[in-house]
This record gives sequence, structure tokens and C-alpha cells, in this order.
Amino acid sequence: GRRRREAAAEEEVEETPQEKKLRLAKQYLEELRQLGEQGAVLGYSRAWGGVLGSSVHILLFVQVQPPDPGRIRVLRGHQLPVTCLVISPDDRFIFSASKDGSLIKCKWEVASGKRLCVVPGGKKGTEERHMGHASHVLCMAISLDGKYLATGDRNKLIMIWDAATCKRLHIFTGHRDAVSGLAFRKGTYQLYSASHDRCVKVWDVAENAYVETLFGHQDVITGLDSLSRECCVTAGGRDGTVRLWKIPEESQLVFSGHQGSIDCIQLINEEHMVSGADDGSLALWGLTKKKPLALARQAHGEQDAQGLQQPYWISAVAALRNSDLLATGSHSGSVKLWKCGEGFRKLEYLLDIPLVGFVNSLKFSAAGDFLVAGIGQEHRLGRWWRIKEAKNSICIIPLKQKTTASSPESPGSS
Repeated sequence: GRRRREAAAEEEVEETPQEKKLRLAKQYLEELRQLGEQGAVLGYSRAWGGVLGSSVHILLFVQVQPPDPGRIRVLRGHQLPVTCLVISPDDRFIFSASKDGSLIKCKWEVASGKRLCVVPGGKKGTEERHMGHASHVLCMAISLDGKYLATGDRNKLIMIWDAATCKRLHIFTGHRDAVSGLAFRKGTYQLYSASHDRCVKVWDVAENAYVETLFGHQDVITGLDSLSRECCVTAGGRDGTVRLWKIPEESQLVFSGHQGSIDCIQLINEEHMVSGADDGSLALWGLTKKKPLALARQAHGEQDAQGLQQPYWISAVAALRNSDLLATGSHSGSVKLWKCGEGFRKLEYLLDIPLVGFVNSLKFSAAGDFLVAGIGQEHRLGRWWRIKEAKNSICIIPLKQKTTASSPESPGSS
């Protein structure tokens, strides 16, 4: 089997002329987008949707082929359920964390599947002496330049790491309960954190400084995301709301539409986001509308729990940034891919990728050529069920796709 795996690994490295063209086109689009983010007004950078003035809004329409289950790579190393992961911005490394005390944080090389560094955990109260967390890590984020990695744990702590060396640089304290969501504002070292203490905090990682605290949620915050604008979005668990926090204005917008606890959230682009709840619903939002633009109820179907039909909880959502492609995870036995159709007014189911276990974290590579899932025998936030057949692992799912880029002027992009 090893020789076959090595052959497969080599095969992944050699790209066809078509793939190269696509990669270069994406690189060009990314450069354009970064130019746009720096406020350079290019000749045709009329924002798609007209909301953002100078930002270049190019939407990628992605057509994905069902992945071959034999090509899914499984990285083993965590003894307990994987709770969260991030991919480095250059798509070369994956950082993951789990419920284990012993193996709090791993760095993996995507090409080889090798584990490059492991940060051991310690006992509660020894965080200062130890290099690792002493309780479950629930969330992580990496800065756009790949320099800083931030991790948040159940014991209220945020740790800042040098991503290249896995050395710990700093500990932020201040939250009064578990830290459940982290995101860097794109292109900056401004870090947003969300907590079960119901507040959002803003930090400056380069200066090791606390900036401010934002209040508003009525229940634990379960997740947070941010892109390049000075704002972040949060999922408010059982308070039934998703919120957009505008940092400079100190204002917030409240969105409602889910019935259950909203457990995960992700921005798709600067104007749209997606969230998932334990009532099984998946919601697609526009940042200017208070109600979902589209809602898929029981997106992962129903389970038979003690003779009662219950929807499978949505435990993870991912968006391929600035495209129409989404992924959702549950413990239903598969990851599902979706397309945002009709100008983000419809959620269209595309295909299933079979995976056994709780899908606690999902991330697309920046290039969109693979999807990474963090799998556990248990849900990242608790121990309601256990799936014994599941492997606590990281799965790298290759995505074959045809992509067409659409600039704001081309038909079909409105």
C-alpha cells in the first residue's frame, strides 16, 4: 500500500496545463482582490452587489466532481476528538487541536501527511510553566501572512504562537468562560475572540494588547468569523441570533431565522455568510437582510434517537471564500457540499462525501483543491453521543473541479 500512496502523492504534485492555468488565474484573482482590499480602485472594480465601493468582487463558480473515497487521506495522531483546525494561507500546513491533554496542538505537512510538531498539554494551572493548553482547545485562527497562530480553550485562555516554530509567544487572559471562536481580521494582526461568557473581545497580537470588549449576545457564543473589513460575525447559540459587529461604529446588527442552537458560522465573502444549527438547519445570509436569504431545513436528514426522530445537528460549516461552494458537517456519516445558487438566494445540494464520525471542523484550502475535516468520536462541545467506529483524525479530501471566474461585468454574476 505504501508504494501506491507514494505514487498517489506524486500524482497530486504534477499539475496538468489546465490546472496550472487555473492556479495562475486564481493567483491573479487573489492579487486583484488584495489590491482591491488596499483600496486601489481598478478600472472595472465596481463592487459586485455595489456594497463595497472599491473592492474587486470576482465570484468563482465552482463545479465539483464527487471525490474518489480511496483518495481521501486520513492523518492519525490525536488520541481524542479533533475539535478545530486551520490551514496555513499557503495551503502547505494544517494545524489541529483536540480534546487530549497530551496532544494539544499538531502541525501537519499537507504534501507528505507528516506531523511536524506537537505541543504537549499539561495539568490545569500549569499553563504558565507548560508550553501548551491544559484543557480542551475549542478554536484556532491563523493570520493571513501565516505568522501568528491563535488558539482558545475551555479554561478561558487564548494562546498566541509563532506558526513557523510552534513556540508560544503570549497568553491573553480576560474572558470569563470558554473561548469558542477566534479570527484575525484579514491582512492585520487584529484578533477577534468569542466566548461562552457572551462577549466578543478585540486584541492586537503584534502589540500583545487588549483593545476592547463588545456585549450583546444573550447566550454563549459558539463561533466567530471575520474577513477584511473591521467587523466580525458571531453565532449566539440558543439566543437564536447571528450578529454582525461593526467595530469602529460600536454597533451590531442582529439576524434571526434558526430555531435551534446556532453552533457554527462562516463568512463566504464580504457580503454573505452561512450558519448551521442543532435543529439541522443551514442558513445563508446577506449582511444587509435580517432574515436568511435561503434556509435548508434538516440539511443532513434525521436520526432515530431513542425512538424519536431528530434532525442531525450541523456541527461545522465551511465556505470556499469568494465562491459559491459550501461544505457542511454533522455526525450523519457524510460531509455535504452545497452551491449558493441564484445570486445567493438559494442553497442547492450538490453531493455527499462519506465520512464516519462527528465532523467538528471543516476548512477549504485557499486554492479550493482540497477540503480538510477534523473528525471525532464526540462532538467538539460535549459528550452527548459517541461513535465508536469513528477515528479521531484529520481527513484531507481532494476536490476535482472545473472553475469559471466571473468578473462583475460578465453575465450570470449578478
